[in-house]
Amino acid sequence: MEQDNLESAEKSSLYYKALKRFFRNKISYVGLTIVFIVVFVAIFCPYLAPHNPKKQYWGEEWARPSSQFIFGTDDLGRDVYSRVLWGARTSLMVGGVSVTIIVILGTVVGSIAGYFGGVLDQVVMRITDIILTMPTLILLLLISSVLRTRNLVIIMSVIGLLGWPSMARIVRSQYLSYKELNFVEAAKTIGTSDIGIIFKHILPNAFSPIIVVATLRIATSILTEASLSFLGFGDPTAITWGLMLHRSHIAIRTAPWVAIVPGLAIFITVIGFNLLGDALRDALDVRL
Repeated sequence: MEQDNLESAEKSSLYYKALKRFFRNKISYVGLTIVFIVVFVAIFCPYLAPHNPKKQYWGEEWARPSSQFIFGTDDLGRDVYSRVLWGARTSLMVGGVSVTIIVILGTVVGSIAGYFGGVLDQVVMRITDIILTMPTLILLLLISSVLRTRNLVIIMSVIGLLGWPSMARIVRSQYLSYKELNFVEAAKTIGTSDIGIIFKHILPNAFSPIIVVATLRIATSILTEASLSFLGFGDPTAITWGLMLHRSHIAIRTAPWVAIVPGLAIFITVIGFNLLGDALRDALDVRL
């Protein structure tokens, strides 16, 4: 009991130091602020948007920015500002769902491969190598063409199913180092099952890199979906920044605001998550 209390106190001290390092880093404030704003907009976009994002105002196609339409309108007379706000919700949903799949699959596969090792580890790592060679965007284009459907659920699922190998390799490396430590040997001595050791004893210690990679992967997932939508293979029924860019290229010279606003939204959001991920990596680095 006393040893458990000491370990708990030590972990609390480490997390406290990591928190101090995080807020001592100025970059963390920038990333955290951007991410907070995007999340806030995604949650409250129904109240922040001045117009229905799908409503078409006839005779107002390609309208210039004005008091009625802050960022103008698109080719169908829809308010760009309202659509950008609603696009934040779609982008975060894509990032959140795909990264959830990545974290769950990557953590389970990586922990089992790293803990048990041997032939199982070799087979799993060869499978991850094969999947890592597959270009996500090209495979998404191929699946969209074969299925003849452009569904946001399919896009999120494919991004997640192709993204877990990188997470699995990181988790595996953590388990390879932790499974040789004394606390794992002590857990085996008292009869703790392998599943208990994997998820109860080692996983909490390996959680730091998982958080960092997950944060960075959200930005990658948002970019992937935006790229797919920009190429015309996104979900046509969804309100996404990439789809807005796709529809704006025909009037990029006469109505540049239709492309600039969603493009900036993608840029700022991706930068925010990348800065937050970098700050978390620096704060959770045990070598510091």
